[in-house]
Amino acid sequence: MEFSEKLEFGHEDRRRIYEYVERHGRANANEVQDSLRIDPSGFRHHVAILRRDGYLSEDEDMLSVALETGAEEEFDVDDVEFIIRPARQEDLSGIIGAIRQVAQEGSYIVAETVADEIDHQEALLRHNDLESRMFFVATVNDEVVGWVHLNAPELDKLSHTAELTVGVLDEYQGHGIGSHLLERGLEWAASNGYEKVYQSAPSTNQNAIDFLEAHGWETEAVRKNHYKIDGEYVDEVMMAVKL
Repeated sequence: MEFSEKLEFGHEDRRRIYEYVERHGRANANEVQDSLRIDPSGFRHHVAILRRDGYLSEDEDMLSVALETGAEEEFDVDDVEFIIRPARQEDLSGIIGAIRQVAQEGSYIVAETVADEIDHQEALLRHNDLESRMFFVATVNDEVVGWVHLNAPELDKLSHTAELTVGVLDEYQGHGIGSHLLERGLEWAASNGYEKVYQSAPSTNQNAIDFLEAHGWETEAVRKNHYKIDGEYVDEVMMAVKL
């Protein structure tokens, strides 16, 4: 299933099953059935149809939202071997940790908000009638060292846009990981029909601004004194790139 695909289930119980799994990120089939109080034969039929239509995948009785996110890619730069791949629900804690480290001291307000949101919801990827949220991660020895995140509201007037955050742990910067993550995120956005990707950062985060400018992003606006960090007013730099 692609993020650009409109959700159509044909049966209310199929919608309920999908929404339960999507809301929890990943769920045991028996748990879903018991929670929704659907008879076993009807439940298995609806799951089979959801799998057939590409809405859900199942692995050892665990149900997940099935999304077309592409394969993993391996890189070796300056003797640092890393993998860029679609994020999985089990990456949740690693992503939260990476975002919080990169966004410490108020350097990346939007990303910090994303970490709070996924920590509260306990669901990493989302695709419902209100929003779509996608993550790719960079891993070294199976540990998350960077991420790229895209979030898009399911509103007609904004359906061509998506918000992006990207970051890499300090110890792994300088090896092209951030560039590969950004490229992967923008490729995904373009393939799903988005025309413009944007993000904002405090003007004090000059490294982030320089990084995006080096990759073709432009400053669209500056909101004066929008943030208050450690008692000081800081401008918000609003940047975007057209795909």
